[in-house]
Amino acid sequence: MEYCNPLLLTNWYFYHFSASYMTTTFVMEAMAAANAQLRWKRMEKHKDDDEDSSSGVSDSDVLLPEGYERSETRPILSLQRRGAPNVFEITERVEMGQMASMFFNKVGVNLFYFCIIIYLYGDLAIYAAAVPVSLMQVTCSVTGNHSCSVEDGTKYNDTDKCWGPIRRIDAYRIYLAAFTILLGPFTFFNVQKTKYLQILTSLMRWIAFVIMIIIALLRISKGKGEGHPPLAQLSGIRNLFGVCVYSFMCQHSLPSLITPISKKKHVNKLVLLDYTLILGFYSLLSFTAIYCFKNGTLMDMYTLNFTSCDIVNIAVIRYFLGLFPVFTISTNFPIIAVTLRNNWKTLFHREGGTYPWVVDRIFFPVITLIPPIIVAFCTHDLESLVGITGAYAGNGIQYIIPAFLAYCSRKDTQLIFGNGTLNKHLSPFRHTFWIGFVLLWGLFCFLFVTANIILSETKL
Repeated sequence: MEYCNPLLLTNWYFYHFSASYMTTTFVMEAMAAANAQLRWKRMEKHKDDDEDSSSGVSDSDVLLPEGYERSETRPILSLQRRGAPNVFEITERVEMGQMASMFFNKVGVNLFYFCIIIYLYGDLAIYAAAVPVSLMQVTCSVTGNHSCSVEDGTKYNDTDKCWGPIRRIDAYRIYLAAFTILLGPFTFFNVQKTKYLQILTSLMRWIAFVIMIIIALLRISKGKGEGHPPLAQLSGIRNLFGVCVYSFMCQHSLPSLITPISKKKHVNKLVLLDYTLILGFYSLLSFTAIYCFKNGTLMDMYTLNFTSCDIVNIAVIRYFLGLFPVFTISTNFPIIAVTLRNNWKTLFHREGGTYPWVVDRIFFPVITLIPPIIVAFCTHDLESLVGITGAYAGNGIQYIIPAFLAYCSRKDTQLIFGNGTLNKHLSPFRHTFWIGFVLLWGLFCFLFVTANIILSETKL
């Protein structure tokens, strides 16, 4: 794995940090606008029902009432006077797909689902490759001629022997097959009650990251750091962009993160603090890696750099870091797979229609599972997979979609509630200039990464 010089890394992190925070506030603004529209529709439905009959309908019975076009033309000053303080309160979880359906036209909705599906496919391919790579790296070296997983930053070829006549690439594919057999069936069912599993996974992540940072800092402080970063090296910028997207992207998870917060008055400041901590944490992890390891010797899975006896002389820590991706990624794979399957269903769903059993329970899970497994079977180059997934699909989710959500939600809010209505969760970057800035930044990143890929292929 190649890395960029520290100055370039710092600037790139900061740019993504700034743009990603902007789009996070855009999504929260769109969530508030969506809540306001849903709340207004239910109140209008109540009003219509009260006029037509004496029987009332509860708020929970109606989500998207009929007669939306007719209701839009009614004056809502009385509604604003009664409910203005709370009309934009985020109390109902509205996912990005639902917001896209509310604020985008049909073409925009299809493009949204296309982007999210491509991103989820990339995620699954990365996960499907990362687990077998980790298992291959640890077990092949242990059962082979070495007592440690990686010695002195040595990188092995896929054709090197693993177990007798079995090559390393063969071992990788065996692990991939086992991974598919064990976790693939979850795609055909629903994954529920993962709260404690996710808490355990997060705890393991924190433990692993802290251990790696401490070990790297100790080696650097003892003068054993081997990193001498170049003054300028742009060859790794494509993959750095993908990593930055993965580091700062939470836009598609914001409905689940923000909605449960009871007091949202200072939610923008809370998110800014969170992003600042992320920036500091990833910068610390990246800089310790740059100065601890030689350029060109870093492995695609960073945890595998700490499975060498020369780096860590405690076997328990070596195996914990080496197998860390196996435990954490395996818990996330079924969740991502079910999410992708449900997005496929939503994309082709027609109002009032139902799918045949074979299509619903067989076809959608199969088209969810097979493509990422095929990609993982053909390549285990995690650096390229992360770079391409983040640079294209991740670019759309992190920058393009939130910018259009903010723009379209503002137009709909003005149409329904009037120009004088103020969204209490309006983004601090409320001027239209910032939406244009984010779109230009996303376009720049897209063109820059594409040009980098073309130049890299040309050199090859």
